Amino acid sequence: MDQQELRKLENLCIQECAPWCSATCPAHVDVRAMIAAVTRGDFDAALKVFQKSVPFPGIISRVCGHPCQDVCKRREVGSAVSIHALERAVMTWASFAAAKVVAASPKNKRVAIVGAGLSGLAASLGLAKKGYEVVVFEAANRLGGSLWDFPEAVLPRDVMLRDFEVLTQLNVEIRFNETVGKDISIYGLQKDFEAVYLGSGFKKSRFQIGLELNDDGLVSIDPATLETSLQGTFAGGSLVWGNEDNSPILSISHGRRAAISIDRFSQKVSLTASRENEGPYDTRLYTATAGIEPLLEVPMTDVSVGYSEEEAVQEAKRCLQCECMECVKVCEFLRAFKSYPKKYIRQIYNNLSIVMGQRHGNKLINSCSVCGLCKEVCPEGLHMGDVCMAARETMAQQGKMPPSAHEFALRDMAFSNSDKCHLNCHEPGMDSSKFVFFPGCQLSASSPENVKKTYAYLRDRVDGGVGLMLRCCGAPADWAGRKEQFSHVISEFAAQWEWLGKPKLIVACSSCLSVFKAHLQHVEAQSLWEVFDTMGLPEMSRMESMTVAVHDPCASRHEDGIHQNIRNILRKLGHEIQELTLSRHLTECCGFGGLMSFANKDLAENVIKRRISESPHQFLAYCAMCRDHLSSMGKPTWHVLDLIFGSGDFETAPQRGPDYSQRRENRARLKNSLMKELWGEDVAADHKTKTTRLHISKDIRILMEQRMILTEDILEVIEWAEKTGFKLVGTESGHFLAHYTPTTVTYWVEYSLKDDGFLIHNAYSHRMEIVEELKQ
Repeated sequence: MDQQELRKLENLCIQECAPWCSATCPAHVDVRAMIAAVTRGDFDAALKVFQKSVPFPGIISRVCGHPCQDVCKRREVGSAVSIHALERAVMTWASFAAAKVVAASPKNKRVAIVGAGLSGLAASLGLAKKGYEVVVFEAANRLGGSLWDFPEAVLPRDVMLRDFEVLTQLNVEIRFNETVGKDISIYGLQKDFEAVYLGSGFKKSRFQIGLELNDDGLVSIDPATLETSLQGTFAGGSLVWGNEDNSPILSISHGRRAAISIDRFSQKVSLTASRENEGPYDTRLYTATAGIEPLLEVPMTDVSVGYSEEEAVQEAKRCLQCECMECVKVCEFLRAFKSYPKKYIRQIYNNLSIVMGQRHGNKLINSCSVCGLCKEVCPEGLHMGDVCMAARETMAQQGKMPPSAHEFALRDMAFSNSDKCHLNCHEPGMDSSKFVFFPGCQLSASSPENVKKTYAYLRDRVDGGVGLMLRCCGAPADWAGRKEQFSHVISEFAAQWEWLGKPKLIVACSSCLSVFKAHLQHVEAQSLWEVFDTMGLPEMSRMESMTVAVHDPCASRHEDGIHQNIRNILRKLGHEIQELTLSRHLTECCGFGGLMSFANKDLAENVIKRRISESPHQFLAYCAMCRDHLSSMGKPTWHVLDLIFGSGDFETAPQRGPDYSQRRENRARLKNSLMKELWGEDVAADHKTKTTRLHISKDIRILMEQRMILTEDILEVIEWAEKTGFKLVGTESGHFLAHYTPTTVTYWVEYSLKDDGFLIHNAYSHRMEIVEELKQ
């Protein structure tokens, strides 16, 4: 992931884009933060926010044209938030203190400002803060220009004059009763000052100052920088744009922009660099309003006074606090790290850039389920799963992927593809296969009997021969970012598929199907559920009708046909369907995808809890891992094959799936029994399990499951300890304690002798790689 790609991905996340109110405001007041402070009843904090963007807050709170309200998202569900009235409430109820103004060191450069209206005064204030010596030329005898046209009741004079006191603090020189174009020429100003800003008020003639600022093209003005074609002269306010609505907030915006341009001009740097969106602009921020309760504007008890403190707080609470966060709302992973994609992408990039030191972003990178739900709900289509996958691949290639993240899953994949479990055969009695059934390693581990029943069904219903392939598709290596390892697994699969005669795949697992479609596009494959839906269900006794909430596996996200197949099957079985809010293409992951449950077990459990809380009904899954994960947290969950074959009863749904050791045994036994029952071949048993007997309680098995320790790992530790004598003895318990490191994992076992075997008291593991360096 290079810097250019990083920027492109970051730009897709719109969470940091301004809300509509701020983007439309010419001065870009942080309306969201200001109203949030009012909601808390903290008017002093709200005033500080307001003063950051508005140099004359008292005036603007009274006379702003509030274009922000015209674009307020609350209008879609009720009426717009009365932002203007809240600004006035802030000025009324805050403990008013003029903003502390600290000028920079003097620059010994003079700038002339023509006109003491809001535009000119805003420019004066901005330049004086930067250390410029500012002289304001005003034809009248008072500050404010056309502000005096507002009635006293609308804009009290004391409010206006108090705002102007800041100019005195900054020693801005005001020359009243001096008319540029009459008492002094514009060319005289250009000679005596570093730069000139023409901010003449609304009622001034464009020709009064001696320049023809009209359509004749005699003087041109850059709308972005307000620079005129006359060297060192800038123009804004009504002089340029007409400002026919006499908008005070627009005048302030012009003055502030002019101050920036003049400062850059004086420093002889670019006037245009990094100045996007200085005026009103369209924001990219997306905020959903569906489901939000419509609320109308809070009425005022006394219009002449404005909102009381209590009324202001209530009105502020109507603000939606606009943000996007659509992906964070639906993804437990994005929520768990307490931020949003733009920041995550930067964190991931920084993590990959570390040469030496601790990589704090590893857990973030490896915790994503890469399910793609974020992309589905993101208005810009940002896929955090793709970002995390790219990072995993980079870490794996650089040798920086910690063994603790995916070691167990990769071992499990290797076991599924070993001689103990792997099977690749034509249908018994046939030497060719038009089809091949690929149940996937997890269905074989979770429910081997359903694999047998499904294969029998296919042999009975499908003509042309149905072969059988037992193995893993390689998804764990793919999710772990191990490109070479994944490529090897896929190549092995392709070779075995070719040996079978390139049959059409019938696939039970959605993850397997997605892997084949993405990486073996020349292999024709279809879902098992399509076969059941089109060829009919087996004849057998059925369970009584019930309502089930269908959990679609995340790997089936874009498989509309499979979604419909499953629902057709359930209706044929007589069951009613409840659609979860997040289903079909918006379905959530069960916590297994992307190897989340291996890299961040606590997060995976929270994902499951969130999912099962979405419906009081029993769940229906058609992915073995989804079924076992959901049931692991106590949610009664059916696998659709249990219903199809009538093998389920009401005791089946709440049952936990087999533990890791049992899953391995199930795969191996499935191969052995099929070889014997269908092909008449015996497979040698694993002698290790016969020679050493272990006594493991239910509680210890749960610990082993949580710590990802297999029965065979326990065996290896004990056999090594008994063989070498390297073990400790507890002085009080008399228990043995031994450890063994077969690969990158160190296993510890506390055990004692019992009858013809060993009693296991505890087991734990350290999933880390220790590298020792010899210093010379």
